Amino acid sequence: MRRTQLAFTIIELMIALVVVGALAAIALPSYQNYREKVRIYEAATTIAAISMNLKNYQVDNKYFPPTLNTLPMYNPVPLDPWGKPYQYLAIDIDPAPNRGAQRKDKNLNPLNSDFDLYSMGPDGQTAKPLTAAAAKDDIVRADNGRFIGVAKDH
Repeated sequence: MRRTQLAFTIIELMIALVVVGALAAIALPSYQNYREKVRIYEAATTIAAISMNLKNYQVDNKYFPPTLNTLPMYNPVPLDPWGKPYQYLAIDIDPAPNRGAQRKDKNLNPLNSDFDLYSMGPDGQTAKPLTAAAAKDDIVRADNGRFIGVAKDH
């Protein structure tokens, strides 16, 4: 009389665990990369929406608001996907802010002439020139809104 096998052997279970572990090791970095791209897209989309509201405010009131809290729909200031508030500086106002407060491109020229709006990115740190290490992962609005994306791509 033959006995039928009713369970997995230890070797079979270990092989299955190794295969599942290998698949997880391959899939996890791809998933994390995808999540980071989604956060960057979400930040860029929010910056575009806030920019539109700032421009509408400027058309209605003839000046840009001093803070984002001045906009009725942004009280309190929305948080970026990494849990930090978006950074805003009105430039086209009277009196104009110190040029040292403005974000700068690789040639140290101001990024915008109307207002600066950006997220400090995944690391939550920033610097005024985009060439600084702390600013490379920031999500910025540049060229008066013609560019919205990661600072290192500008």
